[in-house]
Amino acid sequence: MDARTDANPPIAAGPPSGTTTTIPPKTAAAQKNGSRRRRLFTWLGIGVAVAAAIWGAYYVLVASHHVDTDNAYVQADTAEITPLVSAAILTTPSGDTQPVKKGDILVTLDPTDAKIALAQAQANLAQAERRVQGYFATNDAQAANTAARNADVVRAQATVESARADFERARTDLTRRQNLAASGAVSGDELTSAQNRFDQAKAALASAEAGVVQARANVTAAAGQQRVAAAVVAGTTVSDNPEVAAARAKVDAAQLDLDRTVIRSPIDGVVAKNTTEVGQHVQVGAPLMSIVPIQSAYVDANFKEVQLKDVRIGQPVTLTSDLYGDGVKFHGRVVGVAGGTGSAFAIIPAQNATGNWIKVVQRLPVRIALDPAELAKHPLRVGLSMKADIDTSR
Repeated sequence: MDARTDANPPIAAGPPSGTTTTIPPKTAAAQKNGSRRRRLFTWLGIGVAVAAAIWGAYYVLVASHHVDTDNAYVQADTAEITPLVSAAILTTPSGDTQPVKKGDILVTLDPTDAKIALAQAQANLAQAERRVQGYFATNDAQAANTAARNADVVRAQATVESARADFERARTDLTRRQNLAASGAVSGDELTSAQNRFDQAKAALASAEAGVVQARANVTAAAGQQRVAAAVVAGTTVSDNPEVAAARAKVDAAQLDLDRTVIRSPIDGVVAKNTTEVGQHVQVGAPLMSIVPIQSAYVDANFKEVQLKDVRIGQPVTLTSDLYGDGVKFHGRVVGVAGGTGSAFAIIPAQNATGNWIKVVQRLPVRIALDPAELAKHPLRVGLSMKADIDTSR
């Protein structure tokens, strides 16, 4: 055989008629991979479409009815403890972080000055009571004096009547003797005696009449003094007389100042910002400490203004705290929306009418009340961060 023919055999033009064409292995694998890729893209498209539909349904039915923010913090209406009297501190049994109950002693002040003031006020009260008792006695005495002056008027009138009778008798005797003197039946001495008796009787009558006038004047004066005495005690007793009441009020004020030397907690809570030291002389109104009522804490959540369209009072809120993590859920409700943004009430508010202006989305505080039972189980502290989610569908 020829060597050239063996090395390069002739190429067949094609398979014989009636025979099956065989695809090379690499071409079959490529077609299979392409079909699988098309199926994967088809399922991927279907999955994306289903996910988009599910998300759309979730947004329409759920997410669109919720607003949330992580700009939320725990707050509480703390009680500022300030002294109402000025004195030195004797004891400070309460320190920072110490839980206290309403009525527990927080600070004891030196009561010496308050005790002295109370003793002085009590002495003034006793003096006032005795003085008012004297007013009542004076009123009784003036009433008796008025009655005595009226009796003097009666006595003076009786004296006038007696003096008038004597005057009439003396005048009759004088007239008779004057008539007899012309005939010489009465001596001159007898006539003179009759004249003298008449003059004496006349003077006595005038004196008696003046006594009536004086007695009536004494009645008027006594009645005036009685009215003055009666006005001081009118409509009162010793206990409710104005002078006694004023003195008793000073006693009550002194007792109150003494009671205020013991400063007690007005609420349940935890002591914070304690600045007291034994021996420190405190002034009225100086801050000593704060009591934080953690059992009645609430949350101020600062939502963007674009989130508040559907927020209403009473809507439920779900909250989580960074302190306990997402595993602990707090449940609350919206109790109010602030009257203005924080920037509006800032010490130096923004002046948007000056300079270049860039619009900034504002935030408005929303007050959220927490469940007391959950607070008792998982206590919070003022200032802790919270995440709030409001269900606006209700």
